[in-house]
Amino acid sequence: MIPEWMKEAPKPFNSVLVANRGEIAVRIIKAVQEAGLRAIAIYSDPDKDSLHTEIADQSIHLPGENLSENYLNSEAIIQAAKSSGAQAIHPGYGFLSERADFAEAVEKSGIIWIGPSPEAIETMGDKISARARMIESGVPVIPGDEIAIPDDSDHLGTLASVAARVGYPLLLKASA
Repeated sequence: MIPEWMKEAPKPFNSVLVANRGEIAVRIIKAVQEAGLRAIAIYSDPDKDSLHTEIADQSIHLPGENLSENYLNSEAIIQAAKSSGAQAIHPGYGFLSERADFAEAVEKSGIIWIGPSPEAIETMGDKISARARMIESGVPVIPGDEIAIPDDSDHLGTLASVAARVGYPLLLKASA
């Protein structure tokens, strides 16, 4: 629920294109409308009659047979925002929300990007640099070690030596 004072506050934009579909889009559209802003949905052929297109103030069709032609097509989404008069784009999550190049393209187009900066997206996309950034910022992190395990190595032997040094429980996370 959006507090009353936020509904009355001056807004830097009055319309948001939600660059997602389904339940994600529904939740964002409802929040956008609750904030007193115009919500614009995008949809592909299979999503034509989806709830997010019905509750949005406006819906823009994105042609294409597959995701790369519609929901993952940065240029088509930015063009949809421009043609609808959207002043901001919210990516939801998944799809383009973790693509720094999309965030940067939105900003360069003159449309407001609702989300982390392209630099933050890029940093957080690389687990090793993200962990280093957290440590630099004083954020507590679980003790650990970054190790490279070559394909031709004794994986279990390498992990056993790391576990002996770091301790249990042991969490493995691929960096790429």
